[in-house]
Amino acid sequence: MKLNDFYCEHNCRNTCNALTKALQLESEIVRLSEETLQQCDDDSIKEFMTELAENSSERIMGIMQKLNEIRARVHILDGIADSFEPHTPPSTKIH
Repeated sequence: MKLNDFYCEHNCRNTCNALTKALQLESEIVRLSEETLQQCDDDSIKEFMTELAENSSERIMGIMQKLNEIRARVHILDGIADSFEPHTPPSTKIH
């Protein structure tokens, strides 16, 4: 998926397209930083890429935390909705 391929569905359930896309992009930054660290000889670039990877890793954790909050909220709301649904009583038929 390209950056301009993003589409918000506005009715997120267990996930959010915006957060999922952000997670994907931050993960790509970490991978790029790791590849650069393996190939680059310039210490200042390596230091910068290390900081970039660390910052992206922190953002990844924040995004994952937010996605977990969304899942928990949906789970709670589903439980509340289920409590209002009429329950069918057990069958009283004699076999």
